Amino acid sequence: MTVTADIEERIAKCRRILDQDPNSQIFAALAEAHRKKGELDKAFRICQTGLRIHPSYGSAHIVMAKVNLDRGMYDWAEVEVNKAIELDGNSRATELLLAEIHIYKGEFGKAIRLLKNLHQADPTNPQIKKLLEIAQRIPEEQKAMVRGSEEPTVVASSQAGKTEQADVPPEVAEKPLTSAEVLTEAVRLDHLSGALFVDNQGAVVDSEWSVSFDAAECGRAVAEVVNFLTQELSRTAFGKTESLMIENQLSVFQVTRLDSGMFIFVADRKVNLGSFRMKVSALVERHLGNESGK
Repeated sequence: MTVTADIEERIAKCRRILDQDPNSQIFAALAEAHRKKGELDKAFRICQTGLRIHPSYGSAHIVMAKVNLDRGMYDWAEVEVNKAIELDGNSRATELLLAEIHIYKGEFGKAIRLLKNLHQADPTNPQIKKLLEIAQRIPEEQKAMVRGSEEPTVVASSQAGKTEQADVPPEVAEKPLTSAEVLTEAVRLDHLSGALFVDNQGAVVDSEWSVSFDAAECGRAVAEVVNFLTQELSRTAFGKTESLMIENQLSVFQVTRLDSGMFIFVADRKVNLGSFRMKVSALVERHLGNESGK
């Protein structure tokens, strides 16, 4: 039996049980099956509905955390894991999930501390080893990228017959970027095929776009989602939506919301998500330096 067929069978069984007993805790298994199938909106709705009936069901909070992690809602994912820990206590599974969330949030120090403890307790676990490698590698890649941009240009001297370092001020490499320059730099990254800067209503201001679907439609749709989440989450302790990752079968969208608008970066599914998020965040930070200098 294929993995897809197995998931479909599990969904059918869970659905039959839940139809017979709407108060059943099987909703968590059903939501998890839909998550594994990639149906994140359906998984979210099922889990949210079930948690209204069973708010103290720790395993369901873990499922909700995974769903929110997959949706790019990292702060909400962390809230759900901590709720599960509050209900059922800490475990290797919750620490591993927290470490993964910290990686996606760029909190590599927290992730490494958790993963080193887990690795010491279970040194042969391949998932722990892989996440620890990722948590240690991405900051080094980021440092290397910054160092590379700071290195002075080497030019050939026709008079001396040797190479010399050009007199390039270090601040030139780190000069703030305009929104258009952010997009130009972004599309040079591996697996990234499109980048937009849109105003808060989704109208395209700047674009570098080689994606098959329409840039204007993408800008409007993403802005609508972000504005809806901002409106809804502002009523809770979560606050304003600042960053969001959205995935479909073909692409990954990283959205960063500023006061002046939104950056939308589009990559294919082969992209390393942690590295992707870190690199585009670094570009946006340089743009923020440009805005603060105005």
